[in-house]
Amino acid sequence: MLTKKVEKLLNEQINKELFSAYLYLDMANFYADKNLDGFANWFTVQAKEEVSHANIFMDYMKEIGAKVVLEAIAKPEVEFKELKDPLVEALKHEQFVTASIHNLMEAAIEDKDYRTKMILDWFVKEQIEEEANADELINHFDMIGSKGIYMMNKDLLARVFEEPTFTI
Repeated sequence: MLTKKVEKLLNEQINKELFSAYLYLDMANFYADKNLDGFANWFTVQAKEEVSHANIFMDYMKEIGAKVVLEAIAKPEVEFKELKDPLVEALKHEQFVTASIHNLMEAAIEDKDYRTKMILDWFVKEQIEEEANADELINHFDMIGSKGIYMMNKDLLARVFEEPTFTI
C-alpha cells in the first residue's frame, strides 16, 4: 500500500523530472545561441526523456489510485559561460536525481511498498545510463578540445528521442 510519505516523495520526483526537462531546455537554448545545433539537439532530446520519466511516475500513480500533484517548476538558476559548463552541470544534476531516486527507494523499502520498488528498480537502472551519458559527453569534450567541437556537434545532431519501453 502506498503510504503518504512515499506518495509525497513520488509527487516531488515528478516535479524534479519536469524541472530536469526545463533545465535541459535551458542548456539546449545556450547551445542554440552559440550555433551548436547538435549540442542543442542532444539536450532537447534529454528534455523529452525527462518528461517521459515524469509521465511514467504519473501513470503509475494514477494506476494505483494515488493523487498526482503538480507543483510550480522553478526557473533554472545556473548561468553558463563556457561551452563545457552545461555538460558539467548536467552530470551534477543527474547525480542529484540519482540521489533522489535512491531516497525514494529507501522509503519504499522501509514502508514495504513493493509496487513502488518495482517502478524504482527501472529508474535506478536508468540513472546509471543517465550519469554515464553525461560523463561521456564531458570526456569526449575534454578529449577533442575546442578544435574538434564542430565534429562533436555533428555527432550529437544524430541523437533522436526514443520513448522508454516501460509499462506498468
